[in-house]
Amino acid sequence: MGTGTQMAEAPSPALVFETLTAHQRTAALRAAIELDLFRALGEGPGDVASLARRCSASERGIRILCDYLTVIGLLSKRDDGYSHTPTSARFLDSRSPACIASTARFLGNPALLDPFLHLADIVRNGRTVLPGEGTVEPENPVWVEFAHSMAPMMAPMAAPLGSIVLDGRRGPMLILDLAAGHGLFGIEVARQNPEARIVAVDWAPVLEVAHENARQAGVGIRYRTLPGSAFEVEYGGPYDAVLLTNFLHHFDPPTCVGLLKKAHASLKTGGRAAALEFVPNEDRVSPPMAASFSLTMLASTPAGDAYTFSELKRMYREAGFGDITAHPVPTGPHTVVLGHAL
Repeated sequence: MGTGTQMAEAPSPALVFETLTAHQRTAALRAAIELDLFRALGEGPGDVASLARRCSASERGIRILCDYLTVIGLLSKRDDGYSHTPTSARFLDSRSPACIASTARFLGNPALLDPFLHLADIVRNGRTVLPGEGTVEPENPVWVEFAHSMAPMMAPMAAPLGSIVLDGRRGPMLILDLAAGHGLFGIEVARQNPEARIVAVDWAPVLEVAHENARQAGVGIRYRTLPGSAFEVEYGGPYDAVLLTNFLHHFDPPTCVGLLKKAHASLKTGGRAAALEFVPNEDRVSPPMAASFSLTMLASTPAGDAYTFSELKRMYREAGFGDITAHPVPTGPHTVVLGHAL
């Protein structure tokens, strides 16, 4: 071997072991959120005895949990005391306006976790093992929890989506928000345009959450609910824009095309349909968060997927839309796909 030639680094099993024990990371974070550990840290001091008292937990348990959270980068430790990292202070301390700790209730829901215990069977069969239509089963209560707990995660994406949809337009507008969930996206459009009126479609218990959010945002008088399935209810209209946020990925392409055709029929000529989606690159393995979302859809739906822009563009065109463009959201892993009714 010549001078300067380096031997190739030997492969390590570390990634295998880290992946097989990754469930411990999830469990540790969920436990810390349940114990309100991050608020206790922010209030200080961060010694074990004080944290144990404020969290009503054992000193041994708090010490080991805090050490583990330090190992994975969510806390800092100096001598025998613990403190926030910038990430935990901003996103996990319940006193922070940007706190997203509530998302653990939805992301940790057994209806979403249990299928992964049967992933080999799901891969063999190509669809979820959940009964019926999985998470898209009519009236599935998981979406009430989504509406309650996922708003903090979605909120940073609402303003960019509103700007893309409105594109500077003012004056009277009628907006249809399909699968509205927490309602934040339609609410944001109404906030950006004081003359916009929103019609929100979702299951009735979900719309109760959305309507309360609209009332708290000061747009309740311009926010109307239309309970039922987006595939079955009569939309009315004509609308200036239709929002389809975090929705198309639950279904196969023919179903998406059918829904987009129905949305197209409800729009004014020149109206726009805006879908908020995880959109992987054409290689389907990047960027990581958008590309990996396909596995969530495999586990929880009969036929859902994370679609590339070229796939979404074909669906839009088949439904009658033109001038189809992609707008990555700078505040999150999503992309807004915008199409215009011809």
